[in-house]
Amino acid sequence: MYRASDEVEHEEWLSRLHRAAESLELSAEARSNATDMFLSAVPEEDRSKPAMAAAALYAGALIAGDERPQTAVADAMDVTRLSVQQHWKGVLEDAGFRPPSW
Repeated sequence: MYRASDEVEHEEWLSRLHRAAESLELSAEARSNATDMFLSAVPEEDRSKPAMAAAALYAGALIAGDERPQTAVADAMDVTRLSVQQHWKGVLEDAGFRPPSW
């Protein structure tokens, strides 16, 4: 869980996440899921934040049934597809979900 002050502290990353979600035409539920997952697991190091935000966006869309390809999410967040691929299952697990085995 995160604190309300985390939203203010990570406003830049949330803005990037929301812009990417908008460009992908994701549902409000997917955006909310992604925001919650990102804020619940924000890495300390700035260099890790883009990949975590992209993974949270992908996972949030997946949970909402508003799936997008990893490549599309990666492009919208300006990270590599490998970054999304390496982190999305961990984001789901941290949020209490069991990732699919496919």
